[in-house]
Amino acid sequence: MRFMMMVKGDTNYEQGIPPKPELIAEMDKFIAEMTRDGVLLDTGGLAPTAMGAKIVVDGGKLRVIDGPFPEVKEVVGGFAVIQAKSMDEALELGSRFMRLHLRVLGESYSGECEIRQMF
Repeated sequence: MRFMMMVKGDTNYEQGIPPKPELIAEMDKFIAEMTRDGVLLDTGGLAPTAMGAKIVVDGGKLRVIDGPFPEVKEVVGGFAVIQAKSMDEALELGSRFMRLHLRVLGESYSGECEIRQMF
């Protein structure tokens, strides 16, 4: 089964502040391991919402809203497409990824990773 892991942004992400080098190094190791194990199919980071737009349909009308968007915690900052045998396995991989953030960034880190099966 394929799953998409979506990591939510934070205020640093929205301000275009890159992740700490220590976090990037740990993510690179994790990505290399997942690639070697044949679990990781694709991954990427997204630009801040100030560089994006939304297309909204409401009341029968279409409109474009330029970023930035007010609810940073609801904005996807990065993603990974993984191959897992079950939701439990996908949750374990997502948990490892978030524990990596906690280990590097400390207890003050607050983040969210959404995992959804792809059809």
